[in-house]
Parts: sequence; C-alpha cells; structure tokens
Amino acid sequence: MATNDIGKNIQRTLVRWVFYFFTWLFKVLPYPAIKAISNGLLSVAFLFVIRMRKAALHTLSIAFGKEKSPEEIKKICHDCFYNAGRGAIELGISLSKPEFIKQKFSFQGDSRQNLEAALKEGKGVVGISAHFGNFPLMLIYLAQMGYPTNAIIRPSRDPFIETHFQAARTRLGLKTVHSYPREACVSQSLKALRDKELLVVLLDQNTGSKSGVYVDFFGQKAGTATGPIIFAMRTGAALLPIFTLREGDSDRHTLIIEKHFYLEPKATDEETVQYNVQKLTNIIEGYIRRYPAEWGWMHRRWKSRPKSSA
Repeated sequence: MATNDIGKNIQRTLVRWVFYFFTWLFKVLPYPAIKAISNGLLSVAFLFVIRMRKAALHTLSIAFGKEKSPEEIKKICHDCFYNAGRGAIELGISLSKPEFIKQKFSFQGDSRQNLEAALKEGKGVVGISAHFGNFPLMLIYLAQMGYPTNAIIRPSRDPFIETHFQAARTRLGLKTVHSYPREACVSQSLKALRDKELLVVLLDQNTGSKSGVYVDFFGQKAGTATGPIIFAMRTGAALLPIFTLREGDSDRHTLIIEKHFYLEPKATDEETVQYNVQKLTNIIEGYIRRYPAEWGWMHRRWKSRPKSSA
C-alpha cells in the first residue's frame, strides 16, 4: 500500500473515532454542559486547522483586501471558524436530541408566509441558499416544521460517516439528493419539484465551465452552477432566496425567506441563465457582505478560472 494511502487510512480512522466520541458525548451530556465546554474545544481546534485558516485568509483577502484592514480580515476568519464549529456542535446535538431544533429557530417577518405562498403555486419551490449560517440545521428545521424539503448534498468522502448522516437526515424528515452522479441528481431534483416539494440548492460553490457559468462575485469571476435556473425554467417552480442567521453570540437562529424571485427572460435561454445566475449570486454576496462571519471562507470559491484569465 502506498504511503499516501496509509496516511489517508490513518486520518480516516482518527476522524471516525472523533466522530464516535462526540456522538456518544452528545447523547450522555445535557446541553448546558456541552455548551460550557464547547468554547475551549473550538479554541484548541482552531490552532490545528492551519491549512484551512490559510485558505480562508486568502479568500478573504481577495474579497475584502481593498476594503478591510488585516486585523479585520483576521477577526472575520476567526469568527467564521468559530461559527462553523458551533454549528457542527449544534448539528451533532440535534441528531441525538431532535427537540433542540425547533427550540433554536424562528422565522423572520413574512418568511413563513413567503414559503407557503410559493408552495401553493403548485409547481414546486427551488430554495436558493449558501454555506451560510447553520444551513444544515436550517434544512432539518424546515423538514421538522412539516415542509416537504429536499436538499442537494455532496456525500461525505467517508462512506461510513455518509451512511450515518444519511440515516439521520431521513429519520428527521430531510430528503437527500446527492450531487452526483449528475444524471441521478437532475432526475431526483425534477421529481421533487414535480411533486410540488421544496428543493434547496447551495449556489455558492466553485463550479467549472463544463457545468456552470462565470459570474461576478466580489469583483472576481466565479464558476457557478446553473441548475436552479434550469430547473425553474423547465418546471415553472418558484425561486426563493433562503438564509439563516445566528442571533448575535447566542445559540438561536433566524430563518429568512425572501419573496418569489421571478426569472427575467432574455433573448436566448443561455442569456436568461447567465443573467439570473448573476442576480442570485448578487443576493448571496449581499448577505455575505452584511454578515461576513456567517460564510464559509475556507472554500476556494475562485478555484476555476475562465480560459481568458487563466
């Protein structure tokens, strides 16, 4: 066995044991105790994610290098990892204590009415979201509130962990549409919409030119998926921007669902897709600019580049 494979197997084994430990911990400890020790755990963990910290700082420098000081960027980086860690702990708790979910979420303003109005149109709803706030818990909350919720999710690289999370999502009412194989993803997505259900798509990840288009994101060209627009064009489904925000430094979250986003048609289908992907990306960027610590800056959003700028 190659040295690289041995290293991967050791890393995977360690991750599984950590997973086992925290799954057990969340079951046996009351929530106040878990909350009390989480800050220390997150502070220690932050010291070890060196590569991810470097990636986040690099992404932040691209987005905000001309607008914010190095100190401000470092603080956003720290807060981003802290929020992600707290989100992971909250998700772990909710998998063993489902009652936690409804206690920690609430709809903002007309958000619930916006969702229900879109579902009543009878053509399904494409929820446009991002790796923003505690989005995994948001998806489960929507399902727990009785909305037929599907989410396009990239499966974990570890089959064991993926099997566990798949079973947990199913148990809590969230339907999973794996992002690949592509043909199966498209088929299941269209079925969910034709069944008049909610399909949530995260539109903030790097996508190459073969399956996406390049749009402006923080002043840089970013490869972005076109699926949500194409789904809406094919089915007539409503498009709804959906986001969740942490309420200050608390463990409560606010769910924001905007009104029906209507596609603006252009001369050709290609132009329609390009234009509307840009408009939705602008909405996502707007939320990130207002709440920068809520987004996952460790993702290499501009990894793919247009040929003209390669």
